[in-house]
Amino acid sequence: MGQTMTPFESLSERSAIGRNARKNTPRSAHAEIGNVDRDPVRLLRESSRGRVDGLVPLRYGRMLASPFTFYRGSAIIQAHDLSTTANSGFHFQICGDCHLMNFGGFATPERALVFDINDFDETAIGPWEWDLKRLTASLYIAVRHLGHGDSLADEVVALCVQSYQHWTSLYSAMSPLELWCELITFARLEELSPTEDARQRVRSSIAKASRRTHETILPKLASRREGIWQIRDAPPTVFHVHGKNTLFTHKDDWLGLGDWRTLIEPIYEHYLKSLGSVRRTLLDHFTIQDMAFKVVGVGSVGTRCLILLMVDQHEKPLFIQFKEASQSVVTRYFKAPGPKHQGHRVVSGQQLMQGASDPFLGWTTGPFGRAIYGRQLRDMKISATLELFAKDTFRQYAGMCGWVLARAHAKAGGLATEVAGYLGNGDQMANALIGYSRAYSDQVEKDYEIFRRACRSGRLEARTDADMAADFVA
Repeated sequence: MGQTMTPFESLSERSAIGRNARKNTPRSAHAEIGNVDRDPVRLLRESSRGRVDGLVPLRYGRMLASPFTFYRGSAIIQAHDLSTTANSGFHFQICGDCHLMNFGGFATPERALVFDINDFDETAIGPWEWDLKRLTASLYIAVRHLGHGDSLADEVVALCVQSYQHWTSLYSAMSPLELWCELITFARLEELSPTEDARQRVRSSIAKASRRTHETILPKLASRREGIWQIRDAPPTVFHVHGKNTLFTHKDDWLGLGDWRTLIEPIYEHYLKSLGSVRRTLLDHFTIQDMAFKVVGVGSVGTRCLILLMVDQHEKPLFIQFKEASQSVVTRYFKAPGPKHQGHRVVSGQQLMQGASDPFLGWTTGPFGRAIYGRQLRDMKISATLELFAKDTFRQYAGMCGWVLARAHAKAGGLATEVAGYLGNGDQMANALIGYSRAYSDQVEKDYEIFRRACRSGRLEARTDADMAADFVA
């Protein structure tokens, strides 16, 4: 016996649900920054628990560079603060760490270059407003950091929100299948760029991405010795877990395994099971050469991250990155159902939100039960060089990020009609998030000063890359 079909709500009814949500949560309520009566140092220590002890000072050292790098590394603090703010009641898969540096370009399996969100360590079901607020606050802080002033920061936030609003409205009229086929390619970005200078920047990005392949990274990361490719140590950012330059201590359970193959073999075996048979067949053409630990990003420093080097019969390389996945900062403060395996959570969230995902994206469990996910280390990946942003670049980038986030939310949540109804056509949400972003930027600067004093006093230990690298100079 077949299932009884229930009628769908019409688009106008769904839009009305969104508009009615304003009664409980006026858009002006989003200007509030939440409960900031907390100790940022305690929250940072909490998020450092379980990381490689020898790398935690490097995490803090990278965060110490500026209020913006501090913001990048402190997603847990903003998640805490957002948990006490208003939301419209529409909850679905969100990025969870949607700052402006977690957007970038990468290749689809068909080799098209797309612009999309590229970091999903914190992805989970949550209020969509959390992503938009983390993005707009990051734009505000970055504009301030580069000395462009609050007037431009207000404008950039408004452009981002207006872009999100515009594209959400357009996506509300698209079918789910159309949304799943929607890609924001660099070719589209070039076509829509308003000036020749902007179009040239897009073309330069395409050229830059085309040079970032596994083949070009191989001689930079590894060398061939006695017929085997071996990754070169460059501590503290790259080192062999069981080598002389390791930053693991004798107390660490991974170091106790005694050999890198003993560590990677169960990780790789379980990873293969998460891939389809076609991808497994493709990987059968590659042989494992070497594995090393690689430090990445700012907020991720200290989490376990391995790079596996493999080559095929033609000596063509493939780098797979295996990264530890711990509890999302979103689920610490917003309870919702989701995969119990944290690596599975990251993979599912990424596949739901991205227009096209890495063909080698999979999840696994490492020794001693650590949740891990795998993906390519680099495949035509590029990110923004913030220090080179002129005012017009910020404006264009803000609009692009708003567009990407609207597409990701529309695809993952299926609630673009309701969210568009809630947002409406006016400037209420943009004005509220200008107020939020300005106030939260002020709060981040206060938190940064507390963090900096903690590092100066020794309450937290912070070390720079250069300082730690000096430990390994003969």
